[in-house]
Amino acid sequence: MFANLSRRDWIMFLVFSAVVLAAPILFKPLGAAYPALLQKFCIFGIFAIGFNILFGLTGYLSFGHAAFLGVGSYAAVWSFKLFTMNVIPSILMSVVFAAIFAAVIGFVSLRRSGIYFSILTLAFAQMCYNLAYSVLTPLTNGETGLQLSLRDPRVIDAMFITPGAGLPRTNLFGMDISGGGLGGFYFTAVMLIVGFFIAMRIFRSPFGMMLRAIKSNQTRMRYTGFNTRPYLLTAFIISGIYAGVAGSLMAATDPLAGAERLQWTASGEVVLMTILGGVGTLIGPVVGGVVIKYFENIFSSFNDATLHSAFSFLPEFIEKPVVGILSLFVGEGWSLTLGVVFMLIVIFLPGGIMEGVRRLANLFGKGGDGDKKAISGHAQPAE
Repeated sequence: MFANLSRRDWIMFLVFSAVVLAAPILFKPLGAAYPALLQKFCIFGIFAIGFNILFGLTGYLSFGHAAFLGVGSYAAVWSFKLFTMNVIPSILMSVVFAAIFAAVIGFVSLRRSGIYFSILTLAFAQMCYNLAYSVLTPLTNGETGLQLSLRDPRVIDAMFITPGAGLPRTNLFGMDISGGGLGGFYFTAVMLIVGFFIAMRIFRSPFGMMLRAIKSNQTRMRYTGFNTRPYLLTAFIISGIYAGVAGSLMAATDPLAGAERLQWTASGEVVLMTILGGVGTLIGPVVGGVVIKYFENIFSSFNDATLHSAFSFLPEFIEKPVVGILSLFVGEGWSLTLGVVFMLIVIFLPGGIMEGVRRLANLFGKGGDGDKKAISGHAQPAE
């Protein structure tokens, strides 16, 4: 099972696991150590890892992965309403429904490639959004969103637990998952580590090599009589399952599901995460997800008072114009800052943040020769 993993892979996996589990300590200096935000880092990291299995290995760019994220959320909430507040059945239910949806959408969309494939996936996602928003309101509760209710049967819980006065919380065999506590963070962290390990096994497997060959020259493979579609469909389904798991974890940490999770903006966000971190790398999509969610939740909270406090050491006639300019890039202008960062990354580091890390490693590890080897800018799947 582990034959294709090298010593370097195991070191990378152990370091990644240690960093994830130590996140409450490591992110404290950045003001992002509270569990609710760390949960988002882990959940969107899973989402981005799964998307990278499709986009990074095959080169097929999907604009419809929000469909699987939303399906996973709805399936999880229905599991909480019908069966139990334990998160394990909800995750399994999300995996099944996300896999079915991915198989159907992938079967149709993969008949085309390039921009046509991307538009097809976007069309399917928008159809799912409109269905959830208006047509399937008995199942999705429309624009209000699907939420828990005291009238929910929860047949499994009813056999073993006496219902309380308020709404129950999601749990893992008694440990609270919802509510923004450390229990929820460590559960999502373990799921991220498991998802990372499975992705690493896929990257190193003959199946992963076949996907890279498809990305490199699918036409040549077809001319040799090789049928690439089963491999592409399998990659699409696996990627959809990752998105479904991410959706179920969203519902586990906050038990509701709304149609907004199926919008095209969610699909675009995971594309940005993957490109920003490094397409085709293992760690890059997780890093990209952390960066974007940090900007969205922490950087956006900066205001003029924060800037005045930070630049109070300057003379007043300098402080005011500096704060006036920087205020355009913080608070509500956080997306402008993210756009500038993304533009600089794409221009100067086409391989994403991981290319910058690799260049620095080569520079300090091998002296001046590191620059020449890092200048190519191609993302290496080994990282």
